[in-house]
Amino acid sequence: MNNSLKVFEELESNVRSYCRSFPTKFTKAKGHKLWDVNQKEYLDFFSGAGALNYGHNDPNMKEKLIEYITDDGITHSLDMASTTKEKFLTTFNETILKPRNLDYKVMFPGPTGTNTVESALKLARKVTGRTEVVSFTNGFHGMTIGSLSVTGNAMKRKGAGIPLQNAVTMPFDNYMDHEFDTIDYLEHYLNDSGSGVEIPAAVILETVQGEGGLNTARFEWLKKLENLCERWGIFLIIDDVQAGVGRTGTFFSFEPAQIKPDIVCMSKSLSGYGLPFAITLIKPEHDKWLPGEHNGTFRGNNMAFVTATEALNYWKDPSFEKNVQENAKKITHFLNGMISKYPDMKGLRKGRGIMQGISVSKEGFSEKVAALAFEKGLIMETAGANDEVFKLFPPINIDEKALEEGFEIIEAAVQEVVEEKELVTS
Repeated sequence: MNNSLKVFEELESNVRSYCRSFPTKFTKAKGHKLWDVNQKEYLDFFSGAGALNYGHNDPNMKEKLIEYITDDGITHSLDMASTTKEKFLTTFNETILKPRNLDYKVMFPGPTGTNTVESALKLARKVTGRTEVVSFTNGFHGMTIGSLSVTGNAMKRKGAGIPLQNAVTMPFDNYMDHEFDTIDYLEHYLNDSGSGVEIPAAVILETVQGEGGLNTARFEWLKKLENLCERWGIFLIIDDVQAGVGRTGTFFSFEPAQIKPDIVCMSKSLSGYGLPFAITLIKPEHDKWLPGEHNGTFRGNNMAFVTATEALNYWKDPSFEKNVQENAKKITHFLNGMISKYPDMKGLRKGRGIMQGISVSKEGFSEKVAALAFEKGLIMETAGANDEVFKLFPPINIDEKALEEGFEIIEAAVQEVVEEKELVTS
């Protein structure tokens, strides 16, 4: 079958990105696999950039969704009450929040990650009466103006076309080195009336920076940041859009740090099925919105309520989370083994859970690994300011056989690039 991309080149904007990295026309997907129009099979170690943590077309979610559509269930309802919304709210509270001793109001800000971040920034400023927000180096929080203002990537920021204001960037954990305490650094700015840094409304961060290079905050660093925020009356916003929903081994990425953020931003895999869906979790004492003060036409995606509720059933079984953590250990073991086996790569393992990868400082190395992996039938992407990290994002519930198959393809790609580099330098 014709696999030409001519239509996309002629009719779609230059802004398209992933179709350049994965130059084929996909037609079918199931679990951890995709197929293109010529029936070539690919292992998916990309998972929709973290939007498909449970894989493609989960049979339980699909069955519930088909049943809902067939029964003429409500598709669009803004923020009106619906039975599907009621069921999601109840299930989320009983299955996720209560067992973790978390008390949050749930806001539906709009269907995307940047929608939830915008609502979080807006609410923090409204409640505190302050304007500034502290973000961190290499953080990524979305592509709308507010979210871009707290994003570190220079290329993405430039796309705004206007100055990005009311945000201050501070060094993330280990941005300098292991000895430099970046929380003390931040507090020094807050204490110094001559620093030029005002007391912010909020700090916003990812515990593992997905797009920024899989930089990982230590749990003690997160705990110290929470303490700083409590003492200064600053909102702590955790952006769990990509790192949440089991991607790091627990439902929320911040659970092992034993912190309780003021606001949590979630999207991507929350619907479980790849349907657009986002929520903003707000501590009840901060829920100072006036009715309709923040809204959006598609903040009530009832089909996403259906699949999201079904997805939460996985978390009722403790063995599900345990299996995710076992998969994470296998990925860690594989990556550490790769670094030892190919010392010329000079790789550094980054990330945690099932969002890990290897950072290689040699220019173009990781991009070449990802490109070769695609040729060999595996889809994965790169991350970091210079695309220096090739990252593994398979479904969190992938089976051991598929995981091992992916490892073999990645190693073959790495070996080929290492040998190419040796030839170039010899």
